[in-house]
Amino acid sequence: MSVFWLALAAFAIGTEAFVIAGLLPGIASDVQISVAAAGQLVTAYALAYAIGSPILAVAFNNFDRRNVLALALSCFIAGNLVAVFAPGFPLLLASRVLMALGAGLCMPTALGVAVAVASPERRARAVALVTSGITVATVVGVPLGTLIGHQFGWRATFVMVAILGAIALAGLLFGLPRGLPSSTATLGERLAVARHGAVLHALGTTVLWALGGFTVFTYLSVPLQKLGFDASDISLTLLVFGSAAAIGNMLGGTLADRFGTTPTSALGLAGMSMALILLSVTLKTAAPEAARYIVLLLVFCWAISGWAFYPAQIASIIRIEPQAAMIAVSLNASSMYLGFALGGAAGGRGALGARADRPRLGRRCQRRCGTCRAVATRPAGTAQTLQNCRLTGTFSGFRTPKIWSKDQPRARASLTLWR
Repeated sequence: MSVFWLALAAFAIGTEAFVIAGLLPGIASDVQISVAAAGQLVTAYALAYAIGSPILAVAFNNFDRRNVLALALSCFIAGNLVAVFAPGFPLLLASRVLMALGAGLCMPTALGVAVAVASPERRARAVALVTSGITVATVVGVPLGTLIGHQFGWRATFVMVAILGAIALAGLLFGLPRGLPSSTATLGERLAVARHGAVLHALGTTVLWALGGFTVFTYLSVPLQKLGFDASDISLTLLVFGSAAAIGNMLGGTLADRFGTTPTSALGLAGMSMALILLSVTLKTAAPEAARYIVLLLVFCWAISGWAFYPAQIASIIRIEPQAAMIAVSLNASSMYLGFALGGAAGGRGALGARADRPRLGRRCQRRCGTCRAVATRPAGTAQTLQNCRLTGTFSGFRTPKIWSKDQPRARASLTLWR
């Protein structure tokens, strides 16, 4: 039963890690920042996880495993609650870092505890059950969290994750014995494995794989909304992605056993690259009514190919360092989150740069009422500015989409578009 609570904790952590992609537009609008800036919530979380997980695992190596899990989940829950009540972006960013540190300490500890509480013949199944929490989160938790966030506000999703974490924490406190053995590697042992040339090459490949996928995944909801996807459509897209990822994870392991790790990894990366290229072309060129079904198909192909790579990559790393398999797998997880962090940063800077979703402002309003300079420094303020300035006549300085409603005359004001 203890393994079930560990899997529930992994489910909450997996939901938190990936659901943010479907909530970025709502968060950006609520805290009055660009979507690119909101995307740095992904970068901060992933970077804190990548760096903090191995350091915290070593720092808490001599502590009781039950207490470490309780501390880790408490930090994770507290981070979600801080996000619920965060009034602005800085505190929201800090809450994501706190969540990541809790998650980064919890997951490796949970895997070690699963091995410790299971009998020798059941250890592999115990580890598989814990890691399945992440898989189920991509299929169920992320679409559900996205739908809840769109229906009740993005803060409600963090409440949901906090409740899941609290249930897992209660189950572990009542069901997990004290005095479990620790098998955490020291920092020196981790560095010794990381210095292996073949391991470094494999870890670099993992970083590039994660970077490529998360550069797109982090901001996927933005182009989907431009195609006319509503909240249920975006949740459906994430459900397709999660389901395909789960299938790809199982398929990748099977193919790696039958055909080898290198061919499977190469096939997965090639399929993922092709799907992302075609997805980009579709988002830019296809008509919205036709693009909807093509996008879903390409998202499915992207996820099943991309996540077929991951188990083959893990098997490859284990073969390189069979005597330090757990260390190698832990380093690979940190590399994956480092790639997620770089992907979130690259997507925000490249595809959704700070100037991309903000109107270019002129120097002054022709009537000099001051309203333009006061409120038009963010996309949400542009429409309000035009509404306020209709009473003052013509003005200039805004590059903006159509904002006039059907029941209001357009002749009350005129726009000079700035290029």
